[in-house]
Amino acid sequence: KKEPAAQPHTTLWKMAEITSNAAAAEASNDNEAPVANISLENIIDGTNERSIPKTKFIEDIDMFSGSFDPPASHELLIGAYSDLHSKFKQIEQQLTEKKAHRERSIPEIEKSIKLVRHLMQKKEEGNSAVTRYNLADIVYAKAEVDCSQGIVNLWLGADVMLEYTYEEALELLTAKESKGKQDLEDVTEDL
Repeated sequence: KKEPAAQPHTTLWKMAEITSNAAAAEASNDNEAPVANISLENIIDGTNERSIPKTKFIEDIDMFSGSFDPPASHELLIGAYSDLHSKFKQIEQQLTEKKAHRERSIPEIEKSIKLVRHLMQKKEEGNSAVTRYNLADIVYAKAEVDCSQGIVNLWLGADVMLEYTYEEALELLTAKESKGKQDLEDVTEDL
C-alpha cells in the first residue's frame, strides 16, 4: 500500500518539533536544572484538513508555562513560538506561490475548454476552423484545421503532449479546471 506524499508544510512541522526538542535537550545539558520539553502539539491547537497547524491562543502565560513538567521558562516559550512563526512564514510563501500558479493556470484551462467546444461545434456543422497561430513574437500564420477527425492534442507539461478525442479532452480539462478551482479555494482559505 503506497503512502501519500508528505506535504512540504508537514515536513516543516516535523522539523520544528525536532529542533525544539533538540534545543531543550541542549539547554538541559548546559544547565543542571531540568528544562521543559516543548513539542509542537503543546503549542498548537490541532490542524486543519491539510495538516496546517492552528495557533493556540494563550490567555495566561504563567498558567500555560506552568502546565509543563517542569514549568517552561518564558524565554523557552518565546523561542518555541519564534520558531513556529518562521515555519508559518515559510508555509505562507509556499501557499502564495501555489495560489499564483493556480490563478495563472485556471484561465489557460478555461481557454482550452472553450477552444475544444468550438472545435466540437465546427465538427457538428461539418466545417473546418480557420485560425491564426503564432510562429514567432510578432509573426502569425493562417491555418485551416480539419475538425472532422475529432482529434486534439493537449500539452500536459514536462515535454508531454497527448492526443485525445474531443470528448476525452473536454472531460480531462473540466476535471483539471474543477480541481484547480478547489485547490485555489483551499489555498485562499489557508492563507
